[in-house]
Amino acid sequence: MAIEVGTKLEGKVTGITHFGAFVDLSGGVTGLVHISEIADNYVKDVNDHLKIGDTVTVKVINVDKDGKIGLSIKQTVDRPAGSAPAPSSRPPRPDRPSSGGSGERFSGGGSGGGGGFNRGGGSGGGRPSRPPGGGKPAFGGKPAFGKPSFDDKLTRFLKDSEERISSIKKNTESKRGGRGAKRS
Repeated sequence: MAIEVGTKLEGKVTGITHFGAFVDLSGGVTGLVHISEIADNYVKDVNDHLKIGDTVTVKVINVDKDGKIGLSIKQTVDRPAGSAPAPSSRPPRPDRPSSGGSGERFSGGGSGGGGGFNRGGGSGGGRPSRPPGGGKPAFGGKPAFGKPSFDDKLTRFLKDSEERISSIKKNTESKRGGRGAKRS
């Protein structure tokens, strides 16, 4: 019997590892059910879901050139089109505040890429631009309720970082015997 992608087969679990389970298909052919293909919810331990000797229905999801067969147990369950997988045991995430407070995030925008903090010149800088027609900057001024502004936090962070780096350099140089000391 030729094993083709998309076919559903019966098999027997012959081995269990931390990354999945090996299933013996007809004719002595063995395939692997990866841990992520065992159930719709999170699988921490394969042994919680399968035991050696269990008979399972699997779907062939891929066949490599070198003969390795990828199988799935969770894809054998037929769900109506557009329906979501089985609900997980994880509670829903709480909503984040839409504005103000600690929920506010800063992204530098522009073509800076990555995190939004660009040191030096160029576009995509770290300071917000003024809105059209003048006025105060988008994040300018002192924040309400005595909270430090972003610029204050950034300045404090940079100062602390410089102090830590200089402390580490001094400590390292003293262990080596100062700058330019030869190692033997």
